[in-house]
Amino acid sequence: MTTEIATLERLLAARHSCRAFLPDPVPRETIARIVTAAGRAPSWCNAQPWQVTVTCGEETERFRAALLDAVANDEPRSDLPWPESYPGVHGARRRECGMQLYDAVGIARDDMAARAEQRMENFRLFGAPHVAIVHSEAALGPYGAMDTGGFVTAFMLAATALGLGSIAQASVASHGAFVHRHFGLPQTRLVLCAIAFGRPDPDHPANGFRTTRAPLSEVLDLRG
Repeated sequence: MTTEIATLERLLAARHSCRAFLPDPVPRETIARIVTAAGRAPSWCNAQPWQVTVTCGEETERFRAALLDAVANDEPRSDLPWPESYPGVHGARRRECGMQLYDAVGIARDDMAARAEQRMENFRLFGAPHVAIVHSEAALGPYGAMDTGGFVTAFMLAATALGLGSIAQASVASHGAFVHRHFGLPQTRLVLCAIAFGRPDPDHPANGFRTTRAPLSEVLDLRG
């Protein structure tokens, strides 16, 4: 039992948002193994509201090009309401993450043009050879979306266990209307996020930092 929790803790600590990938494709059997493992995530009443559309090869390149065109020409329209704000400590953590990234890639804090160009890497999928579009059953609403968050976590941990990098991308979901059109997804599905994944580029500076985590005292309210 001690070994099992140590393995889980190691995977949780090793997983990070990968922002630069090597072009090497991931074998299809490995992708299937990741999705099968992620499908063990718990869900309310075992509804399993998640589905995932994964691109490979030319399909990834076609989506990447179409996404960049949509970002340049379409108004963002997501399936779920965007956060109204990041109040207090949540905003501080968000800013810290952004500053860590800009520092890692050598962007000055007042260089708004370079910062904007770096943000476009989200829509280039950070050069990943694959992207997984994660969607849930619309009729299940926010609870189905919450369940699917467990699938997203399990997907990324499984990828980490197999030596792959990944990053969950709300930025792609901000163009949910385009994603629906591109993949022919029905309106009965909610586009929640994308997960770019593949083999991480260990030498890219964008992969050279790690975000902090809140101390236990800020998370746990243990009573009784």
